[in-house]
Amino acid sequence: MPAPSRFLPENFDSSKPVAVIAGRQLYPVLTIRAMQTAGIEVRLIAFDGETREDLYESFPEEHRIRIKVGQMGKMLKTLRKFGAGYAIMVGQITPGRLFRDLHPDLKAIQILATLKERNADTIFGAICREIEKVGVSLLDARAFMDDQLATPGLMTQGKLKANIESIEFGIRTAKEIARLDIGQGVVVRKGTVLSVEAFEGTDEMLARANKYRTDKLIFVKTPKKGQNWYFDVPVFGMKTLETMKESGISTACLEIDGAIILEKERVLRQANEWEIEIFGYERPAGT
Repeated sequence: MPAPSRFLPENFDSSKPVAVIAGRQLYPVLTIRAMQTAGIEVRLIAFDGETREDLYESFPEEHRIRIKVGQMGKMLKTLRKFGAGYAIMVGQITPGRLFRDLHPDLKAIQILATLKERNADTIFGAICREIEKVGVSLLDARAFMDDQLATPGLMTQGKLKANIESIEFGIRTAKEIARLDIGQGVVVRKGTVLSVEAFEGTDEMLARANKYRTDKLIFVKTPKKGQNWYFDVPVFGMKTLETMKESGISTACLEIDGAIILEKERVLRQANEWEIEIFGYERPAGT
């Protein structure tokens, strides 16, 4: 029987429960739906004020728990209680939680004290290490979402209208921004950088991209070199498409296998209607 996802480890044991550590919005919902279709036993670790309530309510009481952002010790104890063989982290946590509404327990305080820099990479990287210390294997956050990933070339209808040199410039710029841990996206026009994603996130960056009300804007979203696929996978969904339309951005460029298009069929259908092109590019060599 073929594996339910090419992003699973070769020795993946489908008889062991998978704990989904679920953040905001639709990403966890779609991942869990695909896992359940594949016959995987799922347990849910939800975050108070983050994870969708309807997702939480869909699980029986013994297979779910709700914790506050920062309760690391409680999360680790829950993984053991669930008897989870694997864990997968899907869906963002509101960025501002790093500065407010954070409820670190003793374990989280101990982890934070070891970090010289506190950003998504260092914090979630430390969380990954702690999860694996309790004997739970982490899964690639793209697992079970194979059919939602960006694919080569123009994914929307027609011929590519955006200038390929402008796209390549955008890709180089986005890669450099990602390398510096600033963000994963940029908006460019004819060799000029108009907007760069930082801590505020993609949609806010897009919303301010067309300050000068110009045309031929290109949005590039990219993973960084050495991307940790256990968390922070670039995601593109309906909300991002809507923001592009409102901001007059006509082209989105997403790395092949490096960005998840949530509700891909719906997004591409709507992009065609709004005459927004979505293009899948290959990761440049050395990046």
